[in-house]
Amino acid sequence: MQQEETISAIATAPGAGGIGIIRISGAQAIAVADAVFRAANGQPLAAQPVRQVIYGHAVTPAGEVVDECLAIIMRAPHSYTCEDVVELQAHGSSVALRQMLRLTWQAGARQAERGEFTKRSFLNGRLDIAQAQAVMDIIQAPTEQSLRLAEGHLAGHFSQRIQALQDKIMDMTAHIEALIDFPEDGVEDVLTSKLQAQIAAVRADIARLLQTAHTGRILRDGLMTAIVGKPNVGKSSLLNALLREERAIVTDIPGTTRDALEEYAEVGGVPLRIIDTAGIRATADVVEQMGVARAKEYVERAALVLALFDGSRPLDAEDEAILQLLPGKEVIVLLTKADLPAVTTAAELAKRLPGQTVLTLSTKTSTGLEVLGQTIHEKAWADEQEDAVGGFVSDERQAETLRQADAQLAAASATLDAGMGLDCASIDLRAGWERLGELTGRTVRDDLLDEIFSRFCIGK
Repeated sequence: MQQEETISAIATAPGAGGIGIIRISGAQAIAVADAVFRAANGQPLAAQPVRQVIYGHAVTPAGEVVDECLAIIMRAPHSYTCEDVVELQAHGSSVALRQMLRLTWQAGARQAERGEFTKRSFLNGRLDIAQAQAVMDIIQAPTEQSLRLAEGHLAGHFSQRIQALQDKIMDMTAHIEALIDFPEDGVEDVLTSKLQAQIAAVRADIARLLQTAHTGRILRDGLMTAIVGKPNVGKSSLLNALLREERAIVTDIPGTTRDALEEYAEVGGVPLRIIDTAGIRATADVVEQMGVARAKEYVERAALVLALFDGSRPLDAEDEAILQLLPGKEVIVLLTKADLPAVTTAAELAKRLPGQTVLTLSTKTSTGLEVLGQTIHEKAWADEQEDAVGGFVSDERQAETLRQADAQLAAASATLDAGMGLDCASIDLRAGWERLGELTGRTVRDDLLDEIFSRFCIGK
């Protein structure tokens, strides 16, 4: 279904660039573009071939040239939005692009809202909700693994898993309704037993999907990782080694890092959102005190803590203060400066932190960096299969919706156990089916649509 209004927006990132694109979509897209674009061959756009690059100029109503321009026509339904779409490609001058955009509005289009092109793609049946979300995830992907997850969702792998669950639930409700319409003696008890087994199987499938949520959120958003330790223990050197660039200042002067530095890096195939914190110690410097307080906050918030201790020196009071911060956290303990004679050993730290992984490390010689990557990989992926990443749960909304669907199935099972009748169980099953439909858009609410697309950029 085409939307009544024709919309337009700048589809390329803000700022100067080699190319800038104006995207126009809607029933009047070609007419609007015709008011802005003059083809070099003199033919109107309505007479031009589709999916061919047409050379010309963007012009004002008075015929003044704004910029050289290329036009591409995509007729419905063979376009991103399934509507008539025209893209005008000019030089990446923000001034020229804004002027061209205003001209499209004067010709009858209106400013597109955030994510409105993708929303129309959903409303017109080209994408489902999970695929639409994946579009923005692809744009914002910070690492290769994040991109793999988003591309898998866009290809429909996650949606296919949800569709399979819905089909199983619909099959159960169909059997119930058939029995209600055509009751037979003794059949209800048999069907009740069969339904319990089928419900248990679907709930097991949902549980397996939910197990992917931890890894999926890591791949999408990055694993929040705090590097902590006392001053001069090698925190900034580790950050630089993980980033493979000199991002943080490294000196022999204690307290060089006074505030947290945040960067993204892919380590062991896992996207990390790394925070290099200030050295934790007692200090009279007010600014450094604020950095230390912030470092302790990051330890509390982080999903993974890389706790550094200088292996060339004995543990001191500052190290002891850091050790007190670690119980109950997901920690990898790193004994740094392994290129120097060892004074504190991995065995000693392992006794102090039972159950935690302790590795030796030297950023100077790169000793231990590969093992660190493997350890992070194992913690992030757990038992998940990397080749199935496209079907993982990618955010908390998806996980919560799955939990709500599972609760409805549990209610259906309890209803059957209580002998309350198949028709009552059917209500709970249908509610579970509807919850799952929110993940693909088959039963999505308008307010949820608004929330999802409000996070998109204008022009997408």
